[in-house]
Amino acid sequence: MKSATIPSVRVEPELLDEVEKLLSEGESLSAFVEAAVRSAVRERQNQAEFVARGLQSLARSKQTGCFVESDEVLRKLDDKLSAANTRKAAARS
Repeated sequence: MKSATIPSVRVEPELLDEVEKLLSEGESLSAFVEAAVRSAVRERQNQAEFVARGLQSLARSKQTGCFVESDEVLRKLDDKLSAANTRKAAARS
């Protein structure tokens, strides 16, 4: 498969300076930009999949009439957080 190019992007000189300072040894600006684009693509894909799962869950809940009240979910999350904090405090002792 032939490779393609990503259009060049105009940025302020200060941003370019910041990016160049962050490059790893031997890393090119092109490699950095490619990695950033790949990361952004994965993030957008994950976000789209998350929204799709949420919409499917909502539709399923509407069909079945089975819902979990938000207060119950928040209570369970608070319980988990409290337990984790207790474990963390015990580990420090």
